[in-house]
Amino acid sequence: MNIETRELKHVSVVVVSGRVDSATAPDLQKALQDLFDSEHKQLVLDLKDVDYMSSAGLRVLVSMQKAAKKNGGTLRLAQLSARVTEVLELAGLAPVFDIYPDVVEAVGAF
Repeated sequence: MNIETRELKHVSVVVVSGRVDSATAPDLQKALQDLFDSEHKQLVLDLKDVDYMSSAGLRVLVSMQKAAKKNGGTLRLAQLSARVTEVLELAGLAPVFDIYPDVVEAVGAF
């Protein structure tokens, strides 16, 4: 898994690629938590290049969604890969998230 962060306007865009599974999910959680801890409250996760997401990855998304709301922030998902879309829908979690077709729309919605 690879994680890259860039700033677009006042929003942190986190680009995730590769596999998000039990081995890599803690790294994703730490990266997102570090952003929240450093006062980056508006996050967009770009998931277009995630080719696999396990239940561990879903747990990170759900826990970071809760952390964002608790701390007055927002977590949005953008450009979901087919695999991520399938996993979210199978788990019944798609309605829990604000999902956008691309990063520009997700950032523009803030």
